[in-house]
Amino acid sequence: MRNKLGLFLLSITSFYTSADWLDVNMPVGVTDISKEVFDLHMAIFFVTVAIGVIVFGFMFYSMWRYRRSNNKKPAKFKENHKLEILWTVIPTLILVAMAVPASITLKKIYDHEAEEGGMDIQVVGWQWKWQYKYLDEQVGNKPLSFFANLTTPPDQYEYNRVEKGENYLLEVDEEVVVPVNTPIRFLITSNDVIHSWYMSDFAVKQDAIPGFINVAKTTINEPGIYRGNCTELCGERHAYMPIVVRAVTKEEYDEWVAEKREAMEQLAFLTEKEWTADELYAQGEEIYKTRCAACHQVNGAGITGFYPALAGSEVVMNDKTGQIEILMEGIRGSQMQSFAEQLNEVDMAAVITFTRLAWNNDKQGDGTIVVPKDIVDYKKGDL
Repeated sequence: MRNKLGLFLLSITSFYTSADWLDVNMPVGVTDISKEVFDLHMAIFFVTVAIGVIVFGFMFYSMWRYRRSNNKKPAKFKENHKLEILWTVIPTLILVAMAVPASITLKKIYDHEAEEGGMDIQVVGWQWKWQYKYLDEQVGNKPLSFFANLTTPPDQYEYNRVEKGENYLLEVDEEVVVPVNTPIRFLITSNDVIHSWYMSDFAVKQDAIPGFINVAKTTINEPGIYRGNCTELCGERHAYMPIVVRAVTKEEYDEWVAEKREAMEQLAFLTEKEWTADELYAQGEEIYKTRCAACHQVNGAGITGFYPALAGSEVVMNDKTGQIEILMEGIRGSQMQSFAEQLNEVDMAAVITFTRLAWNNDKQGDGTIVVPKDIVDYKKGDL
């Protein structure tokens, strides 16, 4: 009997420390807070297991010890004040003992004060993508900023035509790059509806609410790529706004910032460049696939009753200024949002040009292209 009990305890210990257990259990994470949350979770888990073993053990023992076949006479009593006091005091003490470490951990989670040497990243939820602004990294008079869009192809999640990839629905075109061992504050808000920014590896989950800024702090200890998603039911494409954070060394982070800053500074030159229709078409096609195809479909046919077709559209084919206005301003009362912040002048001109030339629109319409300077002129009010 003793050997069997020993083997049972050994098997439980082995399973707890194995990869199989970690696959079904709460993730440990890569921050100090996430590891503290995991330790607290396991401590309370074993407390509840112990309570369950004691309560059910006593109950089953009583059922066996005082079963009718033993001809035991039940005790007759109306009250037992000592027992009532015990079963009130003991659970209270257990709850207090669990509440103290939980409160200490929660206090650390909700400590939103900036730390010396830290950095701030504003996270803005859009339907259905995330925007990131590095408030400490200025380019001119604007913070370094970009949008992260889902890049999992529709053939995987809409049509099931191809095998799903390893990171199905967790792939983006722009990763959030941050340095390790650096305090980071995420200032989380929304541009439209309520979203929720969730990264289990960081023990971070904060709602993104229009008009409010919620704060989440973290310090990542280990380099790597970490994935999360929106956990608020924010609309029909709620499942398609993943989060990808790449933690790197401070040197690698500085190199990445330098590259992003250079790319943003080059944008002014690109708006003045003489673009050809082929160049704009090629760049616009890639943008259309990640930003537009989910609603208007890859073939531009749209979805009847929901999203208008771009193939054969009179506005797309013959009204250049009207199409620019739609992308810049959006359409009130519809799901067509403004792309003024989401696309720079080059990308805006490229995707408009693509739609004007694709699906035989160039043969049915005027075939004119939109160049980045047209977008600049529109913003100035000169178009």
